[in-house]
Amino acid sequence: MTTAYVIVTVVGAIMAAFSAASIFFRAKWVVQPLADYGVPRGWWTPLGVAKAAGALGLIAGLWVPVLGVAAGIGLVLYFAGAVITVLRARWPSHVAFPLMYMAPVAASLVLGFAA
Repeated sequence: MTTAYVIVTVVGAIMAAFSAASIFFRAKWVVQPLADYGVPRGWWTPLGVAKAAGALGLIAGLWVPVLGVAAGIGLVLYFAGAVITVLRARWPSHVAFPLMYMAPVAASLVLGFAA
């Protein structure tokens, strides 16, 4: 396990946890776009739970690699779904946001497999 892998994984976990907390606390700058994209309000908490579980899984993966891989794949798929949702809502200027959260998770997967 390299230092770069650990740092990138922790950053990815922190970013996913921050994103989850933003939904749980109904931060306007997060939930207003969700409403604008047409994401039903009833989905918001489960989406936050998915991100929080992914964040915990990334951290657990530092000790149990299979958990980190599963969490990483789940988060990459989650944020890919977010990209699709943004594009379907015709807000291409917002695509950078889910990609920003996906980047460290994808990098963690790459670094984990390269080690």
